[in-house]
Amino acid sequence: MLMMIRLAALKNKFFIKIFGGFINFSYLCIETLKYVINCMKTIGIAADHAGFEQKEFIKTWLQQQGMEVKDFGTHSTESMDYPDVAHPLAHAVENGEVELGVGLCGSGQGMAITLNRHAGIRAALCWAPLVACVSRNHNNANVCVLPARFIDNATAQEIVHQFLTATFEGGRHQQRIDKINE
Repeated sequence: MLMMIRLAALKNKFFIKIFGGFINFSYLCIETLKYVINCMKTIGIAADHAGFEQKEFIKTWLQQQGMEVKDFGTHSTESMDYPDVAHPLAHAVENGEVELGVGLCGSGQGMAITLNRHAGIRAALCWAPLVACVSRNHNNANVCVLPARFIDNATAQEIVHQFLTATFEGGRHQQRIDKINE
């Protein structure tokens, strides 16, 4: 989904221009603004058989929020190997085909381990919304991994919401990120 956004200042009030109309975002909380901006992103999503049903739930919810979603599979509950979908998701995040990713498997561990084998990936196993937020704020995580067998759909949705609306704080955290690839 291609969305044009322009910020304008008029008498110390800020406006966001979306599709030719202006919205005064002095009335919107900053979290909502970040969410609107993140809706422009293409999100990659991948799951093994254990995460398939939750992947479909999250994918549908993301699309309802106006986000473009690239689905790397799997496409059923038939047993399969998580690396077969984790590697394509990692490549897509690394080369900028998608801005952020969401991976799911039974415990989340196998997906996170596989994703983190890629130099450009910082996959965070997120079992609670606050973990997702801090993973973006402090670790600049670019893939959120969900343990599908251990969280319900409502929790998964809130985790993904927090992941997408959080931003990297930089500063001392950037120094730590830089040391990862030394």
